[in-house]
Order: sequence, then C-alpha cells, then structure tokens
Amino acid sequence: MRNGILRAARLFLCAAAAHAPVSASAAGWDVSKASSNFELVALSDAELTGRSISVIHMGNVELTSGRIVAADPLAQPDRPALAKTVAPGEYPVTLYQASGRIAAAGMRFAEGKPDHWELAVVPGQDPATLKEGEIFGYPVDAGLGCYMDADTLALIGEREAQVQAQKPDADVNYYDDVLASDLDANKGKYGLHRPIAGNKGNVAIFWSGWGDGFYPVFWGLDKDGRPLVLLTDFGVIENADGRREPTGQ
Repeated sequence: MRNGILRAARLFLCAAAAHAPVSASAAGWDVSKASSNFELVALSDAELTGRSISVIHMGNVELTSGRIVAADPLAQPDRPALAKTVAPGEYPVTLYQASGRIAAAGMRFAEGKPDHWELAVVPGQDPATLKEGEIFGYPVDAGLGCYMDADTLALIGEREAQVQAQKPDADVNYYDDVLASDLDANKGKYGLHRPIAGNKGNVAIFWSGWGDGFYPVFWGLDKDGRPLVLLTDFGVIENADGRREPTGQ
C-alpha cells in the first residue's frame, strides 16, 4: 500500500478537512485546493512573525544524488524517493512554527516566488487518478517528518549496525540510541542528523504538526517548471496565518 492511497489516509483527511481541504472537479484534481499555505514560502520572516508564525532556519540538507525522500524517518525510512529530482547540492530547510507546532517544512532550491504548484509524488502515483477527498502524501506513525537524500538511507543502516555492534545483547531503538540527542538540543522539535560522522549525507528531522497522520508534499515551480521549493504542509494553520486558534487535536 506504500505507493497507493491508504485507506487510513482517507479517514485522516476527513478528520483534518478543516485544515487542508481537498477536492476534485470535473476538470480534474485541483492542487490549489489541497493547501492554503503556499504563501508561506513567499513571505519574509518579519511578515510571518506578524502572522504569529515563527521561522526556524535549520541549516542545509546535503543531497548527494538529488533524489529526495520525504517521510517519517522512523516508521518508513525506506519510502521511495520523489519522482521529480533536483541537482545534487546543499539546500536550506526552513520550518514554520505556529501554536507551538511545526506547521510546515520547506526546502529551498532557488530564489523566487513559485509560479505554480504541483503535488509531489513517488513513482507510480498520478494525481489525475485522485478522487474527491483523496491525496497522495506520506504516513506518519512516529510523530516526525524528514527530508533526506535517498542515498542517506544506507548511512542510517550503517549507523544502526554500529550501534547494534556496541550493544550486541540489546534491542537497538534508533530514536533513543541515536536521534534523541540531536532532537533534545532543540526541545525535541527538530534536528539536523548526520548518520555517519565525516560522511556527506544528513537528514532534516522535525515534528509533524499534530503528530501521527498523513501529510502531503508540494513542489513550488517557476514558470518553466523548475523546482524552487519543496513544502510539506502539516495541517496546523490555514491561509499561511497562525493568528487563529487551531482546530486540530
């Protein structure tokens, strides 16, 4: 079911409809109705502060292949990379926080305001197949989301093996044994994790809005279809505005 539309996702979308309304029309599925928060990436830090949204500049994620994985790094670290790729490089990740929650997470590839947006999919997914109330995204079962390069998964496996070798008679928990120290430095909300010291390839890890659920990812593109930004909407706010009392969990 990893590459399909999860039945649980439909239930989540019904519960979260007040945050991220999704619909389809006779002309096809409409990305503009899948999120009302695309303006986040076009506002300055000062403008966002005026809307009760604080900005966290996490630092750069190192994409060694340009194949991006957006997933719960504990529940589904081996999720397929997004179908669209970018040039290998180091790209900054920005978190948008409102009501004490991480409301959205963006990765910036080039400056500028997106001309249009499209739903980010993994191979085999086609937004044209979506029906009303459906959306592609990734499931969260550990309360975390991430951005990383697909190649970094091998480094996570290597780190886990190292920890297991140090504790041969214990069950290794990657969160407790590895990630917790990175996240604890930021009150557990986010961390830039490097699985293997000295190796290129790191992971931007962050709280996923209200926690477990199913969350969409979007590409912000220029007029020629080149990626400017990637945005994960965690359904905490509407209309890029954190001044309203959230209606979520």
